Amino acid sequence: MSTHRVVALVSAPQGSFELGCVAGVFNSDRYRFTICAERPGPIRTVQGFDVIAPSGLRALDHADTIVVPGWLPKDREPSPAILRALKRAHDRGARLVSICSGAFALAATGLLDGRRATTHWRYCDDLQQRFPAVQVDPDVLYIDHGDIATSAGSGTGYDLCLQLVRNDHGAAYAARIARRMVMPPHREGGQVQYRADEQPPAGESLAALLDWANEHLAEPIGIEELAKQLSISPRTLARRFTDQLGTAPGQWLLAQRIARTCVLLEETDLPIDTIAHRTGLSSATNLRRRFVKAVGTTPSAYRRSFRGSNAPELSRSM
Repeated sequence: MSTHRVVALVSAPQGSFELGCVAGVFNSDRYRFTICAERPGPIRTVQGFDVIAPSGLRALDHADTIVVPGWLPKDREPSPAILRALKRAHDRGARLVSICSGAFALAATGLLDGRRATTHWRYCDDLQQRFPAVQVDPDVLYIDHGDIATSAGSGTGYDLCLQLVRNDHGAAYAARIARRMVMPPHREGGQVQYRADEQPPAGESLAALLDWANEHLAEPIGIEELAKQLSISPRTLARRFTDQLGTAPGQWLLAQRIARTCVLLEETDLPIDTIAHRTGLSSATNLRRRFVKAVGTTPSAYRRSFRGSNAPELSRSM
């Protein structure tokens, strides 16, 4: 298996957290990670220390994935050389990725025109005004088009990078990276759950319920059972899910079951019917139907294609 080359394009002032998300996820045996800048050398970070970019923009000509881990100030116009390098890389098939304000740099290339994109919820209005041809979605954690992907605020760079690993090498391999970093392998919902002025009132958080549901996925739990755990009505539960996660309870449950299915297909030889019962999808027929709709391929094809190399799917641009 060839090593996937990931290059982070940095510029001063560089956010060290965003860069750290990329470096942490892609510091594995299946990726080769490095950073570059328009001018190689020390790059000042927002936090006041320097990082060293060993390469110039030519490094982008050999990258399989290029990440822009933030772009500050966000209204700074990328140089013509940077824009040319990004477009040249995209034309030859490299994957372009942005974290937080990095979406402003990608939007400046014109490659986001007519496509959905996201950034930190505080920046979404500015991104839409500066680039009206971009379809800015302020509610999602990330949007992955395959060739171009954008994420919301700084921490969602971690979510997007793990999504890229899932696409490249499968859910099980991404989960191992997440465990190494002591982080959740997959977060649900949108940015609304992180807005300081929209936090759930005391006693209404869904965190404990989500943990309980993940521990009981094999059981035939549905919206009624989830609501009973909190002693509330299904209608109230649906409102809390929408307010806190930006999704419906049934959609969240199905996403957890599909994710568990991917791991079992990759890591076990269990029959499809057995996996269906272990994930709460009840039957092989129901599992196949749900899996094809969510992942875009059959469970058997997923297992054949990715069991050996631990590669792909579970796309998520909700």
